[in-house]
Amino acid sequence: MATTNTPILQQLIHYSRNAFVKIVNNNARRLPFSTSHLIEQAENYLFGREGYSKNCKLSVELLKKAAYTNKSAFAILGFCYEFGFGVSNDFKTAEKCYISAIHQDHDERTLFAISRLAFLRKYGRPGVAIDRIEAQKLESLVVKGGLKSIAWIQRAATQDHCSASQYCLGVFYHDGLIFKKDENVAFCWYKKSAEQGNCRGQGILGYCYGEGFGVEKNEAEAMRWYRLAAAQGETVAIYNIGYCYEDGIGVVKNVYEAVKWYTIAAEQGNAFAQNSLGYCYEDGIGVEENHIMASKWYKLSANQGYPWAQCNLGYCHQNGIGVTKDAAASVEWYKKAAIQGHARAQHNLGFCYQNGIGIKKNEVEAMKWFQKSCELGNIFAFHSLGYCFQNGVGVQVNEREAVYWYMLSAEHHHAPAELSLGYCYRNGIGVEKNEREASKWFRRSAEQGNAVAQNSLGFCYEEGIGVTKSSKKAAYWYMQAARQNNAWAQTNLGFCYANGLGVKQNPVKAVYWYRKASQQNHARAQDKMAIHLQNGIGVRQNLELAFDLFERAAENNHVAAQFHLANCFEKGLGCPVDLGKATIWFERAAMAGCRSSHERLRRLLVRACLLSPDSLPSITAMSEQDLLSNGFIVGHSAAAA
Repeated sequence: MATTNTPILQQLIHYSRNAFVKIVNNNARRLPFSTSHLIEQAENYLFGREGYSKNCKLSVELLKKAAYTNKSAFAILGFCYEFGFGVSNDFKTAEKCYISAIHQDHDERTLFAISRLAFLRKYGRPGVAIDRIEAQKLESLVVKGGLKSIAWIQRAATQDHCSASQYCLGVFYHDGLIFKKDENVAFCWYKKSAEQGNCRGQGILGYCYGEGFGVEKNEAEAMRWYRLAAAQGETVAIYNIGYCYEDGIGVVKNVYEAVKWYTIAAEQGNAFAQNSLGYCYEDGIGVEENHIMASKWYKLSANQGYPWAQCNLGYCHQNGIGVTKDAAASVEWYKKAAIQGHARAQHNLGFCYQNGIGIKKNEVEAMKWFQKSCELGNIFAFHSLGYCFQNGVGVQVNEREAVYWYMLSAEHHHAPAELSLGYCYRNGIGVEKNEREASKWFRRSAEQGNAVAQNSLGFCYEEGIGVTKSSKKAAYWYMQAARQNNAWAQTNLGFCYANGLGVKQNPVKAVYWYRKASQQNHARAQDKMAIHLQNGIGVRQNLELAFDLFERAAENNHVAAQFHLANCFEKGLGCPVDLGKATIWFERAAMAGCRSSHERLRRLLVRACLLSPDSLPSITAMSEQDLLSNGFIVGHSAAAA
């Protein structure tokens, strides 16, 4: 019996020992002896490693305990809050955890926390402010950490098949951080994440299909993934649906639907959506125009660090759109965006420095910001830099360099640059004079609706500069510009109607356009309008109003108006006779080259200085014929310009 029972007893002892070892090992796993062990155990529960069942809530509890003495625990805790593992999704708390995880010993978990904080600073999320300068600094630490920076997330993505980690790994390839930028690999990781139902993965996969990033462009597929992500409350996807409706990407264009989706995302704190909702209110896109609401949404977005919103809010303050006009405030917002590398804000800041808007004028500083904006390819800055070189603003005059920058901007179809290039060719500035090239660039700008170019092209047709002379085409382009309230064009169009150039002569219409330009304080128009009022052409005669317009134009140094004002004073047209003032204004006009004024001034001097009032009748009462017959004046004056 003993011999037969011995093997059985040995087997029982063997099995008992194995069971005891397993119990000890399991207890060792569940009763950690250090915070490092506690973190490992939390990761096992988080990812289901080492035979553990997934239990995200327990993982979070363990991480919170470990965080009291081990900062690395905050890195994983931040991950849980960012992606909603065991807790509700909370970007702000995630941010705080990632910050708390950073310490001098850059282990794998710490470097992972730095990489996620860099992401949040770069792209922002509800409650987390964008700061691209800080993002760059954090990314430099990630790069310095090398492969160690991605070890934690790579293991979770590849071995644990964690959908959130797969998304994060895709971002590394997307941004070219640690790895060489690879759209295809990024797309593959995003797809793995999305197919597991991760809303962040679904949202970015929609972006890939919408932009053709790592996959053939498919706008309908983009919308499908956006909708899947939006159904889970992903605010970036909700914003992108609005964007698709605004531009008709993968759906029929519907600006009202766009506003609806922007509003949903904006009210949840998405900075991109808040900015988009702002410009919808500013321009009345899908919603009634409301500048106060526009500035409100811009500010909410700007306070979250979104550069576009900061630039837009700066523009609102500069121009009093929905807020009190405040040039200094506009500069501050432009600076915030410019420092983050926003090209348009850099240009606008340069413009403020150039013109002393909200800040002390500093042309050198203006040039600096224009150059920064140019480096980012901003076509407005190309044009502004050209202007600086042409006019010596913050730099020595260099007309050839000016033409280079004008050309660069014009090649991108920037209408003001096309206009400037046309002037350069017309006047031989930095380039050989070429009237045909001038008219070509004027036309390109004019066809884009630039009013100054339209007026310039009209003048080319009126005078036959680089084009076949055509009064009809001249009048056409003057009309296009005049309708945009361009004062020069309104004056030129008035002249066409007054003289029947390219249009049927119509003094009433001439007066209409002269009056519009006069109301903009355009001196030539005021002079022309005054002539019509003085002579009752196309309007009821009004000598007093005519005198007033001559005076206003003359004070603006319009030579013809100075002659006509002097004539009024001499003859008492709309004012009392005043030969002294007549003399002054004839003299000013004569000094400016008016031959008619020179002759009239000579006659007045004869009246005032050479005649004895005791020997002859009052000279002021003598007619011009009397003066001629008495030999006091010779010849007749030329017609006024």
